[in-house]
Amino acid sequence: MNSVRNNVQFTVGDHVVYPLQGVGIIKRVEERSFRGTKTLYYVIYLDISDMTVMIPVEKSEELGIRGIVEQKEAQAAIDSISSRYEPMPVDWKARYQMNVDLLKQGSIASIAKVVQALYHRSKIKELPVQERKLYDNALRLLIDETAFSLDKDKKEIEMLVFSRLEK
Repeated sequence: MNSVRNNVQFTVGDHVVYPLQGVGIIKRVEERSFRGTKTLYYVIYLDISDMTVMIPVEKSEELGIRGIVEQKEAQAAIDSISSRYEPMPVDWKARYQMNVDLLKQGSIASIAKVVQALYHRSKIKELPVQERKLYDNALRLLIDETAFSLDKDKKEIEMLVFSRLEK
C-alpha cells in the first residue's frame, strides 16, 4: 500500500480539473476495499454540478485529473480564442467527433479551441443540439478553470471570453 500512497499527487484542499466535468476540490483521500482489494481514492467535489466523485488514485492520471493551470497558460488560452479561426468540417458528425476528441485531451488550450470553433460555427448556422451542448460544456469548463487560475469572478471571465470571440 505504500507504493499506492506514493502515487498521491494531490492533497486535501487542492483544486483539480476533471476533464469534461470541470474544476473540483479534493475533499478527502480515502482507502476503500473493492472486490477484496484495498484501493486509495480521491474524493472530489465538483461545485459546478454539485456532485461528488470518487476517483481511484492509480487511475487519476489516465483519467486526465490535473491541477489548475498557471495564470500564464490560462491567459494564453483566453488570448488564443481571438486568433484567426480555422474552419472545421462541414459534416456535423465529423466536426462533433473532432471537438469531443479535443475536449477529452483535457488541456485548457484544446477547450479554448472548441469554444472558438463552435462559437464561430454558430454564427454561420445554428448548431445541432449535440454540438450546442458540447459548446455550452466547453464554455463552462473554460470559464470555470480560467476564473480559478486568474483569481477572477466567473462573470468577468465570461465577458472577457465573449469580447475575445467577437474580435
